[in-house]
Amino acid sequence: MLNEVESYRSEANSKLNQKTKPSLGQFFTPKPIALYMASLFENIKDTIKLLDPGAGPGSLTAAFTDEVVSRNCVTSLSIDAFEIDPILHPFLDRTLQACKKVLATRSVPANTSLQGLDYINSSLLNSFMQVEQKYTHVLMNPPYKKISATSNHRQLLRSAGIESVNLYSGFVSLALKQLLPGGELIAIIPRSFCNGPYYQAFRELIIETSAINHIHIFDSRNMAFSDDEVLQENIIIHLTKGKSQGTVTITSSPSSDFHLDEESGTITASDMTVRRVDFSSIVYPNDKEKFFHIAANDRDLAVIKKLEVFSSKLQDLNVSVSTGPVVSFRAKEFLKDSKDNNSVPLLGPSHLGLRVNWPKTGKKPNAIDITPATKKSLWANSGSFVFVRRFSSKEEKRRIVATLYEGELPGELIGLDNGLNVFHTGKIGFDPMIARGLFIYLNSTLLDKYYRNFGGHTQVNATDLKNLNYPSKDSLLRLGACVEDRIPTQMEIDNFIDEEIFRMTGERNSPMDAQQKIDDALKILILLGLPKAQHNERTALTLLALLNLAPDQSWSELQRPLIGVTPIMTWVREKYGKEYAPNTRETFRRQTLHQFVDAGLCLYNPDKPDRPVNSPSACYQIALELFHVLLTYGTPDWDSALAKWLQASPTLISQYAMGREMELIPLILNGKTQIKLSPGAHSQLISDIVTEFGPRFAPGAEVIYLGDTGAKEDFFDKERLAELGVVVDRKGKLPDVVLYWPERDWLLLIESVTSHGPVDGKRHNELAKLFSSAKAGLVYVSAFPDRKTMVKYLSVLAWETEVWVADAPTHMIHFNGDRFLGPH
Repeated sequence: MLNEVESYRSEANSKLNQKTKPSLGQFFTPKPIALYMASLFENIKDTIKLLDPGAGPGSLTAAFTDEVVSRNCVTSLSIDAFEIDPILHPFLDRTLQACKKVLATRSVPANTSLQGLDYINSSLLNSFMQVEQKYTHVLMNPPYKKISATSNHRQLLRSAGIESVNLYSGFVSLALKQLLPGGELIAIIPRSFCNGPYYQAFRELIIETSAINHIHIFDSRNMAFSDDEVLQENIIIHLTKGKSQGTVTITSSPSSDFHLDEESGTITASDMTVRRVDFSSIVYPNDKEKFFHIAANDRDLAVIKKLEVFSSKLQDLNVSVSTGPVVSFRAKEFLKDSKDNNSVPLLGPSHLGLRVNWPKTGKKPNAIDITPATKKSLWANSGSFVFVRRFSSKEEKRRIVATLYEGELPGELIGLDNGLNVFHTGKIGFDPMIARGLFIYLNSTLLDKYYRNFGGHTQVNATDLKNLNYPSKDSLLRLGACVEDRIPTQMEIDNFIDEEIFRMTGERNSPMDAQQKIDDALKILILLGLPKAQHNERTALTLLALLNLAPDQSWSELQRPLIGVTPIMTWVREKYGKEYAPNTRETFRRQTLHQFVDAGLCLYNPDKPDRPVNSPSACYQIALELFHVLLTYGTPDWDSALAKWLQASPTLISQYAMGREMELIPLILNGKTQIKLSPGAHSQLISDIVTEFGPRFAPGAEVIYLGDTGAKEDFFDKERLAELGVVVDRKGKLPDVVLYWPERDWLLLIESVTSHGPVDGKRHNELAKLFSSAKAGLVYVSAFPDRKTMVKYLSVLAWETEVWVADAPTHMIHFNGDRFLGPH
């Protein structure tokens, strides 16, 4: 059903007016995000009443219905889906019908209602000051659109005691009021509500009425709605009305590829991190404005803590920040490409770098005429200013970039475009040394990292800059004294800030040390030729773990530990403050370590090459030749050492691959298909099942499936299994080996027991259910390497099954009371 509804979403998207879509906030929820949001509900049982305001084509409603079906605890489901745009009604209606159809197969009574109305108007127009509490669950992706103080929406919301400046906060606030006590609300909304005075009432409403259970943040602001190329800081928030506030789970992911993890049975995303924090670390107890501070990991939290040493406000410094006063489109007739005797310099975003670059050839004006109409918006060209660009048009490396201006342009007046945030004192410049210190602080990596946790806008507003804490006047003077005639480098700027913090606290450790090591590791991986898929923080941290290189160590202090996947993840958490979710273990193994081994960067099980692929002792070690190269990083010898390694690496990779190849167990299937299994008892037993068990007890049998072998790809004849009546989407549910014996028309379901369990009662029921549609008879077999291993499991082996032991291949043990080998 979700795939079907996803096709509705794509088709509906194409029908919309692409020019008006952004103004209406029509960005539909992709299937992976909808799947994840629905999975976050804690309680879905008994009688459910769901609200989906701004439903679009119904992706969230479909995901919720899917969750209802999978949990199988609901006695009835009622859905109110609001959608104001009539273009979307046919798609939403199809989704609601699909939901009812699926629920009917599970005998769940369903009542769906497509409300083709404005959610706010229809909810409040006839019920001033009284909002009915009627929903147990709310799942929403509300529209993102500012609402003016005089609008009908603003007045209606105010009548219900809701102060809102944007439709999204209005939708959430109203839905919270309509939620029954104990009801849950999950929404994907912009992060902009987390700070600033405009959303204080919204933050207070959340805190006063609900408990925050979970917040998910996206590492990149173009991830959540990438189909629509939307640059927006979005979060997913999960609230429970009336619940006492406990700890909050914060997850983050670099992408929105949410999917079902087979091993844990949970919805996850690649490289998802997870941490649980006290609510007091999100909303500080003494913060009257109730700002939300959301740190995805301990490293982000360390940035917040580090900046707490600076506690001054701009008013303490006698400095203000304002939007530039010249509104270019209103003064269009007075703008010029070049300055003359009747005009003054005009500075806009295009003129800003670390220094002012004026004049600049291009489409943007460089000057503005002095006229009675413009003179009131021109400021005195006196003293020093600091500028910060308001808007960023793409995913940029830095959010805050400050420009130092020290009055170097000609004239007594200057024009400042409203695309700038301007630090000033009474509309004139201020002390040059304070301005230089402010320039250093605003351009520090530490502040930029902090702002990304603090600021939820795609632009840097003057209000955000006012709400930041700043160094004291004395600190700014010291920082300003570090700036000479040339603009310092980023490394110098960060060192100036570190020295000032050290002077104030006596602490040297900086969270930026960790970031620098990660950046270094990424540069190295790119230089070593790793594919783009491995140019990410997870892979960089894995390299650092293989070298045991902590943030406060130098590249000359590298080591070569033997380390496994889980210890790597533990090391990353302890040393770099990033806790990956447990179900990302396979991502480390398959998307980083496999590539390291293939590229010759590290060795797999160098201490015991024949160790089983599924052994908990499996480990990796950086290649010795590369280790000696990395020791030179940051030294004059680095370039030549790297060049020599790159020249020799194809030979080294070939040697490593040859060594691994010698350890593999070759296996011919049906005389035509060859695969090579990784070394170890488990793979050896699977080989024995095919080469010893099959020919003796099911001669002429076809190999349908081999799994968990450590081969690059499991062998799976999916089409043949479908011909036999069994359609399986997820290989993880299959037994280790599936054979089909045409002569008897039997399917042999064989568990290879070296570390995992045999066919016990639970597994027998699972397999019987999975293969219930099979046309062939079913035979259940537990295979053991020897009788000693078998004895461990004797007490749990299921009746009506078979047992085969590889060290006595000509015999079988029958746990059948009335027949030998065969279906029961």
